[in-house]
Amino acid sequence: MRDLLEGIEDSVPGDDPVARARAAQRTPLPKRFYTDVSVGEGEGGFTILLDGRPVRTPARRLLAAPTRALAEAMAAEWAAQASEINPFFMPLTRLVNVALDRVAPEADAVRDEVVLYAGSDMLFYRAEGPQKLVERQAAHWDRVLDWMNEAHDARFFLAEGVRHVAQPEAALAQVRALVPLAPLALGAVHSMTTLTGSALLALAVAEDRLTVDEAWVAAHVDEDWNREQWGEDEAASARRAARRTEMDAAARLIRLLA
Repeated sequence: MRDLLEGIEDSVPGDDPVARARAAQRTPLPKRFYTDVSVGEGEGGFTILLDGRPVRTPARRLLAAPTRALAEAMAAEWAAQASEINPFFMPLTRLVNVALDRVAPEADAVRDEVVLYAGSDMLFYRAEGPQKLVERQAAHWDRVLDWMNEAHDARFFLAEGVRHVAQPEAALAQVRALVPLAPLALGAVHSMTTLTGSALLALAVAEDRLTVDEAWVAAHVDEDWNREQWGEDEAASARRAARRTEMDAAARLIRLLA
């Protein structure tokens, strides 16, 4: 089978879903050539079959899932394609592709990056004012820090403003222990970390301590405050909506792996 997603997914570096969507508009989309979508089972796990033939990732790995639920969810994305195959309406498939092709070969480096985010996590840096913003940050962020402290004995230092504060190595070691080892779960946590700017929010979702809605609101406390004061920027809203699609896919992937 020809590589359906190669070129489209790699046309824009980085993690900007809006930029990738615009690139896809400039890239001719492949025509849907298959009729039947099904799920097969083999040594590699559960696979997506198009007219009986397995789908492969852009790096030519077998697109396989460890659970039938995840495979069926990806198969539904393939089945929902109309006359053209648009990967930007297939967020689960894209995330699994990234996990298999990019995360799995560099799993240690990806885990290191999540821990690096935790070292300067947004939850540690609090506004000096106004008071309502200070209170809003505390309302959404303190519960995550309390969970890390009470459940994992990880205590962090907080700071006002943007002055960097080094975090205790023992606390970061607890963060590392929570970062998944399996490539698909690791890819989902890494995606949520980069989308929210917070490894702790990503891990709270992965550990079922926050819903994806709660984590998303917590990640945008400062942004929402500014929107309330100065109004909404249309381009920023479009970027946020695209990122939310990615966030929902990552959180859903975690659930489908269970």
